[in-house]
Amino acid sequence: MTKNETIKNWIDQYSGQLLRRAVYLLSDRVEAEDIVQEVFISAFSSYESFEGKSQPLTWLMTILNRKVADFYRKKYKSEPQISLDHFFDETGSWKNDDVLNDWNAENKETELLDDTEFNTTLEDCLEELPVRWKLPMKMYYLQEKKAPEVSQELNISTTNLWKILQRGRMQLRECLEFNWFAQL
Repeated sequence: MTKNETIKNWIDQYSGQLLRRAVYLLSDRVEAEDIVQEVFISAFSSYESFEGKSQPLTWLMTILNRKVADFYRKKYKSEPQISLDHFFDETGSWKNDDVLNDWNAENKETELLDDTEFNTTLEDCLEELPVRWKLPMKMYYLQEKKAPEVSQELNISTTNLWKILQRGRMQLRECLEFNWFAQL
């Protein structure tokens, strides 16, 4: 089978899986489609380096993960600083201490995670996070990657990662309090 035929077969076989993964990682279907296209362009360009020691999908997923990491590195470098004015006043004090209060003890974590409506609200709140916070939150909490790995993939310091995760948790908590707990 020629290189062109092989790549065409891979496109037919693996586009759907790659696109689903890319949409999950990017939360933007148009960007995901572009990244998947870049994956196949890279696969075509570097086809000779594919030794067949792994499955083609594994190799393509590795390329996809690198393309997504490059996408976010580029985005991180070009996006303006995130304002924390929503949380802090001009003196650096909390504007609203309610984000520090404990949630109702009746809502145990396991009960909430089994609640479909809560999970939908959590996913919506996660999608509302600024792009600079969303990917680190997904990588660290949902993909359960270690901090050094997340920091390396996003080309940020571990200290910066911890700050991003803290700010992301604060915003998620506020979103959940407003969109879930206030509705109970």
